Amino acid sequence: MKELVVNLHNHTIYSDGSGSHKYVISQALDAGIDVLITTDHNVLVRGADRYVSANGRRLLFLAAEEVHDQNREPQKNHTLVIGANRELAQFASSPQELIDRANQAGGLTFLAHPNESELPMFHEPNISWMDWSVSGFTGLEIWNHFSEFKDAASTFWKMLFNAFHPEYYPLGPRPDTLAKWDELLGAGNRVVAVGGSDSHALHFRRLFLQKTIFPYRHHFRSINNHILIKEEPTGELEHDRALVYRALAAGSTFVGYDLPADTRGFRFTAENGDIEASMGETIGIEHGVTFRIHTPRPANTRLICNGKTIMTWSGVDKMVATGTEPGSYRVECRIEFHGKERGWIFSNPIYAEKKESYGHLE
Repeated sequence: MKELVVNLHNHTIYSDGSGSHKYVISQALDAGIDVLITTDHNVLVRGADRYVSANGRRLLFLAAEEVHDQNREPQKNHTLVIGANRELAQFASSPQELIDRANQAGGLTFLAHPNESELPMFHEPNISWMDWSVSGFTGLEIWNHFSEFKDAASTFWKMLFNAFHPEYYPLGPRPDTLAKWDELLGAGNRVVAVGGSDSHALHFRRLFLQKTIFPYRHHFRSINNHILIKEEPTGELEHDRALVYRALAAGSTFVGYDLPADTRGFRFTAENGDIEASMGETIGIEHGVTFRIHTPRPANTRLICNGKTIMTWSGVDKMVATGTEPGSYRVECRIEFHGKERGWIFSNPIYAEKKESYGHLE
């Protein structure tokens, strides 16, 4: 498997971010990102997709869109529309129609920041997802870096501290968001989890204080998506773009908080005889399944099935467990960083079913 680090959900001067495409690309290259997906508000920048190389590194830059109804107050129901290759903001007033149109165009849809708080000091409202009647979407943004800052900035002094020391506030996805994900999975939905930077690099000024909240490079070194593909990228734009979108659609990915420790090398697989499955795939469970977990360094890890923890490990990097119940199996890993246990890795599920159906990626 080839592993690529993908940062998605970030904003540029085409909406409410402070950086140009050229600038965010330079910061992503410096941070070691392989694929950068921008999602400016209600605007799809056509012709922006390209490969960029510098200092021995290569980055695939892709332009997507964050769509929301600008006439709604507050402007909830934000949807990340990726890979549709057409402008869809005109359907923002109807989340279901937007999802349907994106599907028809071959795009992916992720419900952005499903749960968050308001941040009155920056006149930032609570823009959680509201319309849970929708169906057919690709996935859920389980961890949003900027939303967590809003959650943590309950006072001016906490906001100020976290703005100057952003490495201290991330603890992990909100429990209510993880619970919603498990609820959706438990209802039989295939829902892909992604993590989003939601980076804007906002310039804050008040009296003698001036600060960029938060620099793009910090976001790009923090919450990322690590996709697994079965073939090497060729450097050809259309081919490699399709590889990335296919892996995201299938859930062949995990969310990693790379600032405390690099999450590259995490693996979660299942075995049943000669059959092996990885994240996003399906495996038969008639005679039990062996799950194997490998983390790049020792961590505190949980194996979860249908929203319930079935096994825990502390301070190890290789784990084996047996599953006998059908359902969605996923992994959460946490490590100590700056004196607190923090979320580190959140896998997408392996689906165990009582039938001979093994949905391997093509």
